[in-house]
Amino acid sequence: MRRARIERHTTETQITVRLGIEGQGRYEVSTGIRFLDHMLELVARHGAFDLRIDAAGDLDVDQHHTVEDVGIALGEAVSKAVGTRRGINRAGYFVMPMDETLGVAAIDLGGRPHAVVDLRLRVRLVGDLQSELLHDFFEGFALGARANVHVKVLYGRSSHHQVEAIFKAFARALRVACDKDDRMAKRLPSTKGLM
Repeated sequence: MRRARIERHTTETQITVRLGIEGQGRYEVSTGIRFLDHMLELVARHGAFDLRIDAAGDLDVDQHHTVEDVGIALGEAVSKAVGTRRGINRAGYFVMPMDETLGVAAIDLGGRPHAVVDLRLRVRLVGDLQSELLHDFFEGFALGARANVHVKVLYGRSSHHQVEAIFKAFARALRVACDKDDRMAKRLPSTKGLM
């Protein structure tokens, strides 16, 4: 099984991520932000990853450092777990309905970090999570994983459903991108010969 353990300790956050790519959707997540925990639990379950995240951050200041650094650490764990990236699909996408909401995610583990986050949220908080920080989470993940990450809400009414649809789509797109392609077992999924 491809696994990784990442420790990210700064003056603002102390984060440990343990990730198993070929998992069974098991999780233990504690970030101090319950809605973020719930979204990361969805990533584990819908991605079929085994995921443990222990994060302590300066939440007395703001949620920003914790949310962004969890994204970075999770991205670094994915990058470490897929290793050289030989034989992986590299890219994946998924369209996820969530009742009245439709969300889409596309991921390319091609080595170049970039994030595009297009949400329709008009609220300051979703649960206890500052909604503006969703961009920082996905941008942090893109940097850590060296990946292109595009997430978009196509339509929806409920802010909870919009965020949940995005995280489920993200998990399933990531699952496809990380999966191995037996026909390309020893090859890089790139014509550059470098990722």
